[in-house]
Amino acid sequence: MDGFLAALKAVVDSLGATIALPIIIFIIAMVLGAKPGKAFRAGVYVGIAFIGINLVIGLMWGALSAVGQALVTNLGITRDVMDVGWPSAAAIAFGSNVGLWVIPIAILVNIVFLSLRLTKTLNVDVWNFWHFAFIGSMVAAASDNLTYGLIATAIAAALALFLADWTAKAVQSFYELPGISIPHLTTAPSVPFAMLTNWIVDRIPGLNKVNADPESIRKRFGIWGEPVILGFVIGLVLGILGFYNAGDFNTVLVKVLGLAMNLAAVMLILPRMVSILMEGLMPVSEAAREFMQKRAGSREIYIGLDSAILIGHPATISASLVLVPIAILLSLILPGNRVILFADLAIIPFVVAMFAPLMRGNIVRMIIAGTLELLVGFYLATWMAPLFTSSAVASGFAMPENAILITSIGDGFLWPPALFAQLVQYAGAFGLVILAAMLGVAMFFYLKNSKAWEVAAGAPEE
Repeated sequence: MDGFLAALKAVVDSLGATIALPIIIFIIAMVLGAKPGKAFRAGVYVGIAFIGINLVIGLMWGALSAVGQALVTNLGITRDVMDVGWPSAAAIAFGSNVGLWVIPIAILVNIVFLSLRLTKTLNVDVWNFWHFAFIGSMVAAASDNLTYGLIATAIAAALALFLADWTAKAVQSFYELPGISIPHLTTAPSVPFAMLTNWIVDRIPGLNKVNADPESIRKRFGIWGEPVILGFVIGLVLGILGFYNAGDFNTVLVKVLGLAMNLAAVMLILPRMVSILMEGLMPVSEAAREFMQKRAGSREIYIGLDSAILIGHPATISASLVLVPIAILLSLILPGNRVILFADLAIIPFVVAMFAPLMRGNIVRMIIAGTLELLVGFYLATWMAPLFTSSAVASGFAMPENAILITSIGDGFLWPPALFAQLVQYAGAFGLVILAAMLGVAMFFYLKNSKAWEVAAGAPEE
C-alpha cells in the first residue's frame, strides 16, 4: 500500500497544477455530463490560466523577495529563526509518512462530507492537500504517533471544507467567481482576523467612515488611483526603500523602475488570467448545476480551487504590497520575536486575500487586519520553530547554511498548525477529540443558519 501511495503522490507532484488540474477538470466535467468537446476545452483553458497565473506570481515572487532581502539588509535585522519559504513546509508534509496518505484521506473526507450533505465544496485543489499533510506531520512529530497525525490530517481536510463553504458566497460575490470556493489553508484561516478587525474599526470614530476600496480611491485620485498606477507607485516606494544604496545612480534607477514596472504588470495581468480561468470553469459550473438539479433539486456544488485566483484583485495586491515593509518592521520591533523574514514575503497576498470580501475591498482595513495577523504570526512562528525545524530535518529538507531554526509565513505563521500540534502535544488523543468537537459545533451552527454565517463572513444580504 505504501508503495502505491508513494507512486500516486509522485505522479501528482510531477504533473503539477498546470497539468494535473486540466485532467481533473476534464474528468469531473465528463462525470457531470458535459459534452467531451466542452470538457476538453474547459480543461485546456484552466491549464492555460494557471500557467499564466503562475508566471505572474513568479514575477511578483522574484520582485518581492529581492526588495525584502534588501530591506532586511538595510535595517540590519538578525534573528535565529529564518523564514525559508513554504517549500520547507511542503518538505515536512510530503517527506513524512503522513504525506503518503494525504491524497486518499482528503478525497475520502470530501466524498463522505458531500454524501452526508455536510459540505457543498468539491475540492479539486489536489496539489495543495500538502497543507493538510503539514498539519498532520506536525501533530505526528509533536505526539510521536503516526495515527494521531493521520487523524489530524482528516480533521484538517474537513476544516478546509468548512471554511470554504462558510466564505464561498462572499468570495463568489466580491470576486465575481460564481460556483467557486477556496479550501486553501493558507488563505481561509484569515477570516477570524478580518472579523475582529472589522469589529474594532467599526467602533473607532472617523476610521469607521474611511472608504478605501479601489473604486473609491480611483474616484478620489483619478489616474493615480488606478490599480496599475497604484502598483507602480507602491513599487517605486518599495524600490527606493530597498535599493537606495544598491550602487551608483543608474543601478539604483534600474532596480527601482524595474520593481515598479513588475508590480504594475502584476496588477494588470493577473486579473486577466483569472478571467481566462473562469471562462474555462463556466462549462463545469453549468454541468454541475444541471447534474445536481436532476438528482438533488436545487442543491449547490462549489468547485474548490487554489486561492491564487483571488490575489489579482487590486485591493488584495495593494494591501499586500504595503504589508511587506510593515512585516519587516514588525520583525524588527516586536519584543520576543525571533523570526527574520526573507523568502516568503510573496506569500502575503495569499494570506490576506480573504480579507477583501469581508471588508468590501477596504484597503485600510485590510492593512490593519494583515498587520494583526502578521503580529500574531510572528509569535506563533517563534513558538513553533523548534518543532517546525526538527520536522523539516526529519523530512529531508536541506537546512540553509548557518540557519539554526527555520519557519515560513505559509503555514508557519498560521493558527491551524499551531492549534492542532499544541493541543495534541499537551492533551494527546483528547486533543484530537477537542479539535473534532470544535469543528463539529461550528459546522452544526453553520448548517443550522448558514445565511447568517455567510453574511458574517462578508456575503451580501439577500
